[in-house]
Amino acid sequence: MQLQKKITKALGAIGPGFIIAAVALGPGSITTASKIGATQGYDYLWAILLAAISMAVYTGMSTRFAVMNRQSILRVIESKYGRWLSYGIGISSFLASLSFQFGNNLGVGMGMESITGINVQIWPAVFTIFAIILIFVAKNLYATLEKLMMYIVMLIIMAFVVNLVFVKPDVSQTISGFIPSSFSTDYIGELAAIVGTTFVLNSALYQSYLVQKKKWQVTNMKMAIKASNTGVFLLALMSVLIIMTSAASLKPLGIQVNSAADMAIQLELLLGSYAKYIFAIGFLAASFSSLLVNAVIGGGLLADGLGMGQAMDKKMPKIFTTFILVAGMIVAILVASGLSSPVYSLILAQSSSMIAVPLIGIGLLLIVNRTDVMGTFKNSLAQNILAILGLILLCVLVYMMYSKLINYIINL
Repeated sequence: MQLQKKITKALGAIGPGFIIAAVALGPGSITTASKIGATQGYDYLWAILLAAISMAVYTGMSTRFAVMNRQSILRVIESKYGRWLSYGIGISSFLASLSFQFGNNLGVGMGMESITGINVQIWPAVFTIFAIILIFVAKNLYATLEKLMMYIVMLIIMAFVVNLVFVKPDVSQTISGFIPSSFSTDYIGELAAIVGTTFVLNSALYQSYLVQKKKWQVTNMKMAIKASNTGVFLLALMSVLIIMTSAASLKPLGIQVNSAADMAIQLELLLGSYAKYIFAIGFLAASFSSLLVNAVIGGGLLADGLGMGQAMDKKMPKIFTTFILVAGMIVAILVASGLSSPVYSLILAQSSSMIAVPLIGIGLLLIVNRTDVMGTFKNSLAQNILAILGLILLCVLVYMMYSKLINYIINL
């Protein structure tokens, strides 16, 4: 009984980490990791490592701010640097969530189509309506999300961990995959997407709101940082596991990932003929969790950035969250109608979500370097170096994605 209490307490402590892992662990991340493993093998594992280090630095900064301050981070940024910066960060966060959202809707549709055979176009509307009802009806949305995300993340990780025993990945290639190497610019979209899967700055910023709900004190700082790092570890682990699995099972067969059924082949050694359905259920769960939490993050940060409150029991956060849900649904239905490949669209959504976020990193970096805000817990020199390097990585990929998107639009 005492052991059970300790486990329950530990899982409760890392609740914010599960929520952050769940929002990034959506259909885009699963699709991107599967496609990279199937085409590039183990070669891009180093990108996940760099992104995970950067994400851990920024979520750690956000967590330290939350423990040291009772006011929300965007309210403090406004008081120290002016309304223009809090507006800019709120809008950037909203746009980043908006970019993610249609991919989440597509994932829901692809998962349900694999299970039921009913066209992918039908499902985004069904699950969007359900999500809106949950947002307006749930009395304690945070507690509901925390429990739901914990089960979803752990189940998906367990399935891929067990499956690795059967597919027997190449250990030496896995180790060498974590060493940075050159890459073709033809795969910049996939590289940006896999970095964007793990290094999600609007989620890192939202970590401060989740931690503040815990009402932790300075004495809980170590536990808070541990919870933050656990979430990043789970997120990176999931992408690594999927790349390893697809590299070992899909690449040798020359399979190009074009559907949820193609991705499900990764689990066939473990689950046999049931792989398609079990994978579809996991894909659906990851899609819906990301669909809901991503919209809540974008809506909450925009509302707080504009000074309209951020708690989900307030009117404006709910309205902005609903807008993201509906907009994502509409774009997903249009894409599913044949305007573009669903798999390509998921990767594009994952990578393009990075374009609006450098300002978030700048704002977060500025505020945690102020002694009047952070006291002795302001950034150290080492933390600043890592944070700046992470921001440079993001900006380089954003520049490259801008070029790719402009060429794509020109060639339409």
